[in-house]
Amino acid sequence: MKIVVGSDHAGFPLKQEMADLLRGEGHEVVDVGTHSTAPVDYPDSAAAVGRAVVDGRAERGVLICGSGVGASVAANKIKGVRAAICHDVYSAHQGVEHDDMNVLVLGGRIVGPALAGELVKAFIGARYTAEERHARRLAKVVVLDNR
Repeated sequence: MKIVVGSDHAGFPLKQEMADLLRGEGHEVVDVGTHSTAPVDYPDSAAAVGRAVVDGRAERGVLICGSGVGASVAANKIKGVRAAICHDVYSAHQGVEHDDMNVLVLGGRIVGPALAGELVKAFIGARYTAEERHARRLAKVVVLDNR
């Protein structure tokens, strides 16, 4: 799978580890930055990850900022992005299975690399079920996105 990764400065160390993990799992990684711990604004990283997913340059995205909150809010402003901050494995896979989540957001100052790796694996391994109730709900989300 082709996965875009991005972060602000607070998420940079964890982004590097997650990119390495994804490559090790055989995925193609598109790294949209940042490339250091020099301060940058999280909306820029969120936009870069979100646009890569919506434009089809990647199938899914992993986005990391300090808490995960700001990046999640910013990413969801991009039409077609369904981003969620997940700090538990259930939400990381269920968000894809039920809600067709396409961007996983993590807090680099909240979760450590071991848990983050499990979250990323759960997210990447999950598939949208397209069950009737999920499709119906997702259609309503798309309507909201188009307003």
